[in-house]
Amino acid sequence: MGVAYSVGEVDHLYTFFVQWSPEIYTKGNKKNRQTRYLIREKHQNRYLVVEKNKVAVINKFLSNPVNPTAKNWEIITVKDSKHRLSVSSEDSEAEEPEYQEEVDDVLPVLDDQSQLLNDHHLKRLAAHMPARCQGYSWQLVYSTAIHGSSLKTLYRNMAGLDSPVLLVIKDMHKKVFGAFSSDPFKVSKYCYGTGETFLFSFNPDFKAYRWSGENSYFVSGNLESLQIGGGGGGFGLWLDADLYHGSSFSCPTFHNASLSSQQDFIVQDLEVWTVQN
Repeated sequence: MGVAYSVGEVDHLYTFFVQWSPEIYTKGNKKNRQTRYLIREKHQNRYLVVEKNKVAVINKFLSNPVNPTAKNWEIITVKDSKHRLSVSSEDSEAEEPEYQEEVDDVLPVLDDQSQLLNDHHLKRLAAHMPARCQGYSWQLVYSTAIHGSSLKTLYRNMAGLDSPVLLVIKDMHKKVFGAFSSDPFKVSKYCYGTGETFLFSFNPDFKAYRWSGENSYFVSGNLESLQIGGGGGGFGLWLDADLYHGSSFSCPTFHNASLSSQQDFIVQDLEVWTVQN
């Protein structure tokens, strides 16, 4: 039986490979050290990490497509993709400055008052949200000020949710930082999420750390902790079961600096927002 994917179904193809070889998304697996390749839709900034030993299968699939539009796909290395993406980004900024200014000026509408986000925070974050999140209101899903400090409660409040979430933290040093996750937080055996996920920090200037393409350790969670980013000596962002102790280390997933002023921090307040469309 054959399976055909159209050019616009990148996310479906990504899911297919996660289900095909879930072991490559678990931590500590030596296969993650192999050379990675990307499936890239021509003229689009859409990518899919693929193990080296899967390239032959994908090449065969693409060279005999059921759907003729599949010819619009090519396989390139991660290094080449980063170069093309940087060139594409420069061209977009040069060609669409007026549009970018309009996006930067749009403030998202919150359905509740935030204890952590002001207009400056909202403006900078909104400009880095995926296009599918633009123009929609943000709903407060979890707040330590309202719901107490419990990772279990955070998971419970997101049960049944099927939309991206924004995690915002203020530590005891008044630093604001967090993460945008393409998927709601949940307990899961394997890592989940997509390349839309990113880390951010206002420490003191705004900085967003997007997916590097080196691994797919976006988000993982259990009843003891929540982890975002990994693959190195520590997580990009880690929180304990009480949402009180946290840490932030540079990690291969995002090539980020520590989000707080210190790698280990104490949480003062925490909020999670969802962008529903």
